Amino acid sequence: MRQLIGPVPRRLLAGVATLFLVSIIVFVGTEILPGDLADAILGQQATPEAVAALREQLGLDRPAYQRYLDWLGGVLTGDLGRSLASGREVSELISGRLERSLLLAAVAAAIAIPLSIGLGLLAALYEDRPADKGISIVTLALVSAPDFLIGYLLLSVLAVQFGWFPALSRLTDTMSLGQQLHAIALPCLTLSLVVTAHTMRLTRTAVLSVMNQPYVEMAELKGASRRRVILHHALPNALSPIISIVMLTLAYLVVGIVVVEAVFNYSGMGRLMVDAVAKRDMPIVQACGLIFASIYVVLNMLADVFAILTNPRRRRPK
Repeated sequence: MRQLIGPVPRRLLAGVATLFLVSIIVFVGTEILPGDLADAILGQQATPEAVAALREQLGLDRPAYQRYLDWLGGVLTGDLGRSLASGREVSELISGRLERSLLLAAVAAAIAIPLSIGLGLLAALYEDRPADKGISIVTLALVSAPDFLIGYLLLSVLAVQFGWFPALSRLTDTMSLGQQLHAIALPCLTLSLVVTAHTMRLTRTAVLSVMNQPYVEMAELKGASRRRVILHHALPNALSPIISIVMLTLAYLVVGIVVVEAVFNYSGMGRLMVDAVAKRDMPIVQACGLIFASIYVVLNMLADVFAILTNPRRRRPK
């Protein structure tokens, strides 16, 4: 336990510093976008005086650093501000959308992670055999295809041709859990196929990377079967990189759903962010960007912490 006192707090402090840097990047990124809400509302025919008056009314005429400090102070106290387009609280607009995005990511993760780890172990168990080659070819094809292409192919076949699933993934409060899962089947399947391919290949590589270690060779010389060598000797020692892979997969599922939500018109936070960018509604864009980045950073921090807990060599200072 004493060996954990140094590395874990250092990772946590690095995560906090990263979040602060991310907040600056998110704010600056939204500032350098061309145009603003005043231009979007008044249109190209508006006079400069009208645009200036509306910018003053919305608070867009203040220096950027003042708006950043106000925004950062609000974020630290749980106040994400108000939408410039609708005037509603940003937290109110985001909460329901975030729940739906997390539902989508959770269902996709429940399918993809066990499947990808199982396929990775199976490919390692039958290395260079037909099963390994078949799994590798299929996953390589999925890795090579962009997620929106996979989504459109599934939509064309399973929704349009066979009619098994709805083409548009719309949820309502009156739906049961089964109806919700049926409605989000296609975006979940799209995300699962994309991340399964990545995670399976990385899991296979992680397991095979420890197969040349002396203790594995010793187990093989003692007559242990390949299945026992992988499950009892290679897998426990490959657990640290596999946990990191799983955390990165979860991070991708939460952050990388923007495109998939747009393809299936799913009313999650990614779709909200895309709509806010089109309207130049910067408080929503900044809040969504910061939440996505925070989830990514937190999951990476957890990956580092779990790696330290499962690998004693990482607790020792170099």
